[in-house]
Amino acid sequence: MPEEKYRLASYRSIVLTYIALLVLAAVSVTISALNLGRVNLWGPLAIAPVQAGLVVFFFMHMRHESRILRILFLTVLVVLALLIALTYVDTLYRGVP
Repeated sequence: MPEEKYRLASYRSIVLTYIALLVLAAVSVTISALNLGRVNLWGPLAIAPVQAGLVVFFFMHMRHESRILRILFLTVLVVLALLIALTYVDTLYRGVP
């Protein structure tokens, strides 16, 4: 079995990522609490993928994986986004009140 090299993340990168996640969560909660019209829905929905990306990239160590695994992961995310978009379009044009 080949010997695998594991890279440990620095405390600085972990703390900065955690602070960024907390700031994004606070912004998301603040946006949803204010009366901003459509931004109440689309603001947190735009922030959520950024938070998920930070978690995957730093805490799940995707930045240290091989290129093929990153491409496969990105492909899965694109297919998931496509399915969600198609479901949204289907319910939007269905005409059911």
